[in-house]
Amino acid sequence: MTFRCSDASRERGEPRWATASTVSAFLLLEDPGPWGPHVLQSRRLPDAVRPTLRTWSRELGLRTLLIRRPGRALGGTRRVFVANSHHGWLQSTTVDDLAAVADLDVAGLHRAAGVGLTPHDDPVLLVCTHGVHDRCCAERGRPLAAALAQRWPDEVWEASHLGGDRFAGNLVALPHGDYFGGLDADVGPHVVARYLDGEIDLEHHRGRSSHAWVVQAAVHAGRERFGAVGVRDVVVRGVETRGSGTDVRLAVRGTTRTAHITVGSGQVGQLTCQAEHEEAPPRYEVSWDDS
Repeated sequence: MTFRCSDASRERGEPRWATASTVSAFLLLEDPGPWGPHVLQSRRLPDAVRPTLRTWSRELGLRTLLIRRPGRALGGTRRVFVANSHHGWLQSTTVDDLAAVADLDVAGLHRAAGVGLTPHDDPVLLVCTHGVHDRCCAERGRPLAAALAQRWPDEVWEASHLGGDRFAGNLVALPHGDYFGGLDADVGPHVVARYLDGEIDLEHHRGRSSHAWVVQAAVHAGRERFGAVGVRDVVVRGVETRGSGTDVRLAVRGTTRTAHITVGSGQVGQLTCQAEHEEAPPRYEVSWDDS
């Protein structure tokens, strides 16, 4: 099989913006792998914890990811992270056995104060290397993770499926849930260094996971139109459905701007390596109230 969805997406010139997975709460569990195709069904997880994780996913919208250091190194204890990208917090603990995760109190998952674990002040950089889920994730993700780990060894982790296989190599920066795609080992370190210095690389930024896709589209358009590449330059103030589209009110460097988003269909293509049918992804048209 020679088809690769990431190659096809790049050949189509498919836009990466407004494609970040829409999830605001993450649970990261350290496990060296190998990982099966579906995390919540994985026998890598103890029997005692799988039903709990499925309940948290269904009732709380908590996205569970398996993580490992590049090279699959594993110490005696396992790291556990909980993050909320809407509130921008990241908390951590260690366990001797992943079965203990079922005993975590996640009642504060969607609150600003978090779930009561130890605050983790440094960013966590997740690179999707889940080759069983999609070949592109491993082929593009592993060299990217290795290159990033040379510069940021404490922050970089390989991760199970992040979403958007065709945009591999994919990276998510927590706690804010900024997704980046189309990263290779050469360009990735430059994009990450710029992000850690407080600027968004618009060519590779897919969006922020706590935002719906139409909001991601508005934020990207606002950044592009007004040159607002600072991480904190754009703040979402309100979203309202109007007619055939959606109005998204933004504060762009303190100035209120309103983007009107309509959704159409993009170019048809095979969106994953294993897809049986071609699909048309969404395409977003943006206009402004002052245009």
